[in-house]
Amino acid sequence: MTETPNSAGPAPESPSGAGSTPETPSGAGSTPNTPNGTGPTPETPSSTDPTPKPPTGADPTPNTPNGTNPTPDPHDNRRQVLYWRLLARLFDGEEQAALESASLAVVEDIGLPPALLDPDASVDSVVQRHPELAAELDGLMTPEPEEDGHRDRAAEVRHAALASKVLLNVFAARPGTVTAGQLARWQADAGWLERALGCRPGELRGGRGPRAAGGAGPTGTGVGGPLPDLGRLIPAIGPELGSIEGDLVRRMRLREVLADPHLASRLTPSMSLIEQLLRDKDNLSGVALANAKALIRRYVDEVGAVLRTQVEKATVGEIDRSVPPKRVFRNLDLDRTIWKNLTNWSPEEERLYVDRLYYRHTSRKTTPQRLIVVVDQSGSMVDSMVNCTILASIFAGLPKVDVHLIAYDTQALDLTPWAHDPFETLLRTKLGGGTDGTVAMALAQPKIAEPRNTVVVWISDFYEWRGQELFDSMAAVHRSGAKFIPVGSVTSSGRGSVNPWFRERFKDQGTPVISGHIKKLVHELKTFLT
Repeated sequence: MTETPNSAGPAPESPSGAGSTPETPSGAGSTPNTPNGTGPTPETPSSTDPTPKPPTGADPTPNTPNGTNPTPDPHDNRRQVLYWRLLARLFDGEEQAALESASLAVVEDIGLPPALLDPDASVDSVVQRHPELAAELDGLMTPEPEEDGHRDRAAEVRHAALASKVLLNVFAARPGTVTAGQLARWQADAGWLERALGCRPGELRGGRGPRAAGGAGPTGTGVGGPLPDLGRLIPAIGPELGSIEGDLVRRMRLREVLADPHLASRLTPSMSLIEQLLRDKDNLSGVALANAKALIRRYVDEVGAVLRTQVEKATVGEIDRSVPPKRVFRNLDLDRTIWKNLTNWSPEEERLYVDRLYYRHTSRKTTPQRLIVVVDQSGSMVDSMVNCTILASIFAGLPKVDVHLIAYDTQALDLTPWAHDPFETLLRTKLGGGTDGTVAMALAQPKIAEPRNTVVVWISDFYEWRGQELFDSMAAVHRSGAKFIPVGSVTSSGRGSVNPWFRERFKDQGTPVISGHIKKLVHELKTFLT
């Protein structure tokens, strides 16, 4: 019997193991005696063979058990080069020539500008020269669901190059004195990182509006929508950004910068900068003091605009049906009006005659309320102090709300006359020192005239000198019927340490410590005061 190339009986002489004769090349389908390969021979496979042989020179299928290992995807190699350069730059100040040259080749090959590898180029400058990159940077690091497990490896390489630029500009440490321009550039780059994480610039560091951190530039104002949950992605990135910014501010010759109006104008207000200004304000004078006040005022206005919006959106309170609804179009209850007038439907005319309009009740029951805010002005609470001081001024502007403000360390200061103006309030605070809440309680207790209509907000880390005595007085306020709200940290990030001893006792008392986003405190206060 003549063997065919696809015969099941293997021939030892066949190097390819396909069962063909030595005289027949693998997969050629012709004999050596016919150079043109036109002469059919008995060894030619039939047209009905269910397993035709692959073309000459074709590699075995990688997915088959007998196939060779698949060739590494070049996109994976490129991405790894970029990430190795990122790690080397973050943890080693020395430039790695091999990684730099390989990364440059990758960036140029995928059509991105080489400026992405320049450590001295800000993200703003790159985007200004290449505006099309702004859309790619927005939401760059937000996780996206994969469709049917498909991965666009070429796009992953571009993402790696862009993400490396943003991360290096924000997290790569640079020793030495910091200038106002360098701080402004870092703040702008941090704003791009926040945009890449799906937030607005400044949102993770201080909860301000989209223009607060700079970096939005002429190409856009960042990603809109609610703040995403970044807990799984990068835990506690907001506090880390604030810590880096604070270190840059401390390394900057702030007094020299403030004394120069041109340099001072380049500063972007931030929580770290405001803290440093509040600590150093007594040592400033003349032009430097005026510039410091201008920066504090800008920051207060920016945060105040955000908090005021949150207060307005937190519409709570019971509807007061004793007050007739306003007969205006925006209050028209269209569904109820149609339902109540269905008896006036004319089938012949196919028309509904309306003889009465119904309106929604929008007035809410309000009673005169007293809000007493007690603020620990120690340095560890500066973030919460600034936010709550501004928040107190917003509630002071609401009708029928009487706001009192007390700041303390080892002594207490009644700031009620300036409660409407957070700027003046902050200028009168003095950061640092010890913590003795009993002196503040001595000022706060006489202000509780009607406990049922009073809410006391106590903002502190509760590391007190006389802890038991202070807690007993706080428990007495709670038992009197006043609403007592202990606040450990109300910042954009929620970072803060609270004395565990106080935390457990507040929890047992039924007044757990509020820590986290300031929206929690806004909701608590709005629920009680309206």
